[in-house]
Amino acid sequence: MGRKVLLVEDDKGIATVITEALREEGYDVTTCESLARRDALLANQGFDVMLTDVILEDGDGLASIDRVRDVAPDMPVIVLSAQNTLDTAVRASDSHAFEYFPKPFDLDELTQAVRQAVANRPSASGGEEGEDSALPLIGRSPAMQGVFRMITRVLRNDLTVLVTGESGTGKELVAEAIHELGARKTGPFVAVNMAAIPHDLLESELFGHERGAFTGAVSQQIGKFEQANGGTLFLDEIGDMPADAQTRLLRALQSGRIRRVGGRQEIRVDVRIIAATNRDLEPMIADGRFREDLFYRLNVVPIPLPPLRERREDIGALVRHFLGQAAAEGLPRRQVSDDAIAALAARHWPGNVRELRNVVFRLALLARDDLVDAAAVADCVPMEQSRTGSERQDGFETALDAWLASHRPSAGTLYHAALAAFEKPLFEHAMRETDGNQVRAAQLLGINRNTLRKRLSDLEIPPDRFIRPR
Repeated sequence: MGRKVLLVEDDKGIATVITEALREEGYDVTTCESLARRDALLANQGFDVMLTDVILEDGDGLASIDRVRDVAPDMPVIVLSAQNTLDTAVRASDSHAFEYFPKPFDLDELTQAVRQAVANRPSASGGEEGEDSALPLIGRSPAMQGVFRMITRVLRNDLTVLVTGESGTGKELVAEAIHELGARKTGPFVAVNMAAIPHDLLESELFGHERGAFTGAVSQQIGKFEQANGGTLFLDEIGDMPADAQTRLLRALQSGRIRRVGGRQEIRVDVRIIAATNRDLEPMIADGRFREDLFYRLNVVPIPLPPLRERREDIGALVRHFLGQAAAEGLPRRQVSDDAIAALAARHWPGNVRELRNVVFRLALLARDDLVDAAAVADCVPMEQSRTGSERQDGFETALDAWLASHRPSAGTLYHAALAAFEKPLFEHAMRETDGNQVRAAQLLGINRNTLRKRLSDLEIPPDRFIRPR
């Protein structure tokens, strides 16, 4: 097995760490800091794998991959980047890079990738440089970098994708990115929200109808499947689909054919399916509300999106991006201070990225100075949404003191009386915070899902009450 590695990295600290790790694995590592030195080394030596940074002192290490392919067409290339956008991951994929690692990366994973690259030695051919993506999928957090890497893996195929995540996390943006950056970008992108269409009209909306198929069908209508022919059909809020429509959707996915309502002829359609939901489909399968076979048909490539509270390190980049958007839409151009970013990062963000965008646009409109600081955040964001953990704890203790003052349980019953008084609001809070998702509510409470279901029943809390209408 080949052991010669070329590392193109101008950060001496990172280069030293990688070099030492690979040499411990028995690799012969040669390092350089520029494209000119890289090209000279490749012209005079043979290497089994190359690791390259993107931004180097004399150019773009990714944009110049074609020069590397001319000299070493079969050498695997592993891309390292400190960039925080989806565009870099897509460019790495378009350049047929063996693997892409955002910085900071896991050193063990990088070492394993080098091992696999050397062992597999896949053939590589030059690819066109990827187009710049204007889609606001931003994040250097490990969770978002994982999303980017999953997106790049489905761009060159038509595998069905299921995007999951809370409301406001950007599920439609992921679907648009897969379409706009993938092989079907010249075809139509058609989105349909299952929750926004009356159940009795859903099949007509998806598959179309013939004239006279039902009362009010005064003319033929082409459905979303036919509209998306040759492109991508995005089925948003798939968990809200009624059972009878699920059956027809499954049949269409299995056969690649649809039939308009009231029609006799089957029509072949060529569409890529991307579905999305903010619901946990597995409990719905157990309850008989979602077909198990349809779930497996949709869940070929799952892409879970993290809530904003689990990627707080991305909030700064998102805020700056949204301030730029706001300026482009005619609002005052603003800068943002570090203390403002910290104040925004301290929030819970139940509405996720969508909520953050709305707050940033509000700040762009209402801030008194060109620099948005923590004081501007306090002025524009309601106090009850910005309370610190200590303030919330003080509020809980005040409420408990008030309850104890107004209730005098007999000796030996205080614990159970207090538990009975506070348990129901606690469970209601967990369900409200998770939009009625029992799996996440159980995780939030730190209990088993079966225990949650039993306590909801015992406390007479209707679970469906907390599911937000879509």
